[in-house]
Amino acid sequence: MRVTDLFGNPDPVAPEAPHRTGGSLSGAAHDHLPLAVRLRPRTLDEIVGQQHLLAPGSPLRRLADGQPMSVFLWGPPGVGKTTIASVVSRATNRRFVELSGVTAGVKEVRAELEVARRELARGRGTVLFVDEVHRFNKAQQDVRLPAVENRLVTLIAATTENPSFSVISPLLSRSLLLTLQPLTDADISGLLDRALTDERGLRTPDGRPYTLDPDARTTLVRLAGGDARRSLTYLEEAAAAASALGKDTVDAAAVESAVDRAALRYDRDGDQHYDVISAFIKSIRGSDVDAGLHYLARMLAGGEDPRFIARRLIILASEDIGMAAPSVLQTCVAAAQAVQLIGMPEGRLNLAQAVIACATAPKSNAVIRAIDAAQADVVSGKGGPVPLHLRDAHYSGATQHGHGEGYRYAHSYPHGVAEQAYLPDDLADARYYEPTDHGNEALIADRLATIRGLLGRDDS
Repeated sequence: MRVTDLFGNPDPVAPEAPHRTGGSLSGAAHDHLPLAVRLRPRTLDEIVGQQHLLAPGSPLRRLADGQPMSVFLWGPPGVGKTTIASVVSRATNRRFVELSGVTAGVKEVRAELEVARRELARGRGTVLFVDEVHRFNKAQQDVRLPAVENRLVTLIAATTENPSFSVISPLLSRSLLLTLQPLTDADISGLLDRALTDERGLRTPDGRPYTLDPDARTTLVRLAGGDARRSLTYLEEAAAAASALGKDTVDAAAVESAVDRAALRYDRDGDQHYDVISAFIKSIRGSDVDAGLHYLARMLAGGEDPRFIARRLIILASEDIGMAAPSVLQTCVAAAQAVQLIGMPEGRLNLAQAVIACATAPKSNAVIRAIDAAQADVVSGKGGPVPLHLRDAHYSGATQHGHGEGYRYAHSYPHGVAEQAYLPDDLADARYYEPTDHGNEALIADRLATIRGLLGRDDS
């Protein structure tokens, strides 16, 4: 548990951070603080991104103005959940208490609520920030319910998982759910500029600002993956590496040495994006599971949106596998949902499982060939009137037009197959779906031949 302000001080009204010189803050009380902490916004207007939550009259604005309410902040790491809680406590001069869903138990929660009760009696409210709230069990969540209902504390709970699945309904129904979005490349780039120009930011040993090389900026933005804290941590370490070499310019080499990983060439909006995703799909289509995992790792290291990767796997599951292994589509859809629910980095496991399932499955493009052929006939103008016996016969007067007359109910016939015309007359001989002999489609091919025979549409 922490009772602190934005800068780790015991009083929520912290002094302005002193000027940073010589690679550290000049104030002895603050020179140990990392750059990400020193640059933490002091007001809502300093928050990077999340503009959809910061409009005039928005819940966050009203919360910072002192209106009592409780909120759940749902979003990926490094997008400002802790910052928002700190800003709210600072704006209203309330106590800021932080509990972790990993370490705090019922005893700690009860103790802090008792302190909040005493403080409220003295006229001072408490902002209770619960990080990783999804890790609290039902009993721990139940303890907070009366405090939220009676507004004993202003609860701000942060989670990277969907609260609908991890938070008890009574607690969630008494709170607002605010969804935070990943920071954009422009957001991260602007944050890097702030780190280089703000008085709380970076300075060379002789007090001058660092210069950020364009290639280094691109690499930092990519490696950040929408995480503000990560971008500032990498920048600070890269500046330290440059300073050790007597440089005041942070270049790509300094970034690479600081983060101990290759400055992978990957542009999410350029050639590398298209080339790598192309190689990814073609490797899986070619059943090379190792190549598929390599390109997956390359995209993740390059900051590619994991949701984009998941979408491409879902497409591949039908385009290149289809009915040869129909359960693979379910695996890919589940992986996409898992990525959405738990985020990264854990979501990499779900994506990897989907890649392995796709790469090792029997392959068939019969699904895409079938729908392409059917659509080509429609576009070319084929497809006459729907046969009368198949037309809707449920409305009054339909039978007068012959609708439904002579229709054969499939379940009344052997094998559940009734021989009758289903296609329009000009497409009577159409064959769209032609299964392969790969995997499950070999069984489908045998059954389809039987079905077409019963329908009188066999090729013999």
